[in-house]
Amino acid sequence: MIATPDRTPLPRTFFERPVLDVAPELLGRLVVRTTPDGPITLRLTEVEAYDGPNDPGSHAFRGRTARNSVMFGPAGHVYVYFTYGMWHCMNLVCGPEGEASGVLLRAGEVIEGAEQARKRRLSARNDKELAKGPARLATALDVDRALDGTDACAAGDTSIRILTGTPVPADQVRNGPRTGVSGDGGVHPWRYWVADDPTVSPYRAHAPRRRRS
Repeated sequence: MIATPDRTPLPRTFFERPVLDVAPELLGRLVVRTTPDGPITLRLTEVEAYDGPNDPGSHAFRGRTARNSVMFGPAGHVYVYFTYGMWHCMNLVCGPEGEASGVLLRAGEVIEGAEQARKRRLSARNDKELAKGPARLATALDVDRALDGTDACAAGDTSIRILTGTPVPADQVRNGPRTGVSGDGGVHPWRYWVADDPTVSPYRAHAPRRRRS
């Protein structure tokens, strides 16, 4: 018998801890995205940690910019960035204010509102692929830069909330190198996923993108 997920919102104190503690404990939690068409609920199955000034792979490694300023703010806020001129990716800010660490939400299982996600993810061959990868996850949840800075820990109904869900037991958590991260930042085994879950994205090492002639 599958236990009913806990719908209690995660408190800000959950996110105010070191990012390497927060990241694996986000697996099994619920992301609720409220849209004009109704809510979409996703169970997190894969995440990546980025440790700010201590991490060459982090957007915040070289300091604050207009793009990454949310990462330097309070924990529990949403950081959304636009990449490759095509896709959005969603992160949750962690740690003490000013240290700019965060967790990239890489993949999950849409457990409510799948009909909405399917309309946004027309190329998905089945529901396991709706949020299988960070850009797909953001697309399925209708997340873009307009949500950058959203407080996911705010009281009451908000556009994005993180609920307690059903935490994944430690013996079912796996970790390894982050996907597509190059240079010194590529060596950290800071990608965490649920073992044998079909919604987890495949690992890909960094491959330099070629400029179009």
